[in-house]
Parts: sequence; structure tokens; C-alpha cells
Amino acid sequence: MIIKVIKIGNSKGIILPKVILSKYDIKNQLVITLGEGGFTLKPINKPRAGWAEASKKISKLGEDELLIPDVFENETLDE
Repeated sequence: MIIKVIKIGNSKGIILPKVILSKYDIKNQLVITLGEGGFTLKPINKPRAGWAEASKKISKLGEDELLIPDVFENETLDE
């Protein structure tokens, strides 16, 4: 299949046919992987896949401390 590269503002892009979007369940995002002499596009259907396992691993390593405190020293919770 040949797809034209079109001008979009100062950039260029492609339009994927509905058949391809449906067949590969492409929603909003694609991952582009650059390779020798070309590239591949893959759909992202589960953008948070693997987050639960990664957070458990981070917790076990003790690397899950807060970077910003929940309550600042000069803050009161009374309203």
C-alpha cells in the first residue's frame, strides 16, 4: 500500500486509512521505532500497561519517596 506524505502546517504527516485503523485497533497514539533504513509504527492501546508491576518494583527498592511533601511546614489543614 502506498500512502502519500502531506503537508500539515510546518510539518508533514500521513493519513492512515480507516481499514488500517480498525484492523490494528489504533486509537490516539502510536510508538515509532527507528531502525536501519526505516521505521515501524505500533499502536498504544494500553498506555499504562505495566505500571502496577513497575510501582511494586520501585517500592521494593525503596525508591518511592515523595519528591514534594503532602503538607508543607507553613501549611495548616484547618479551613
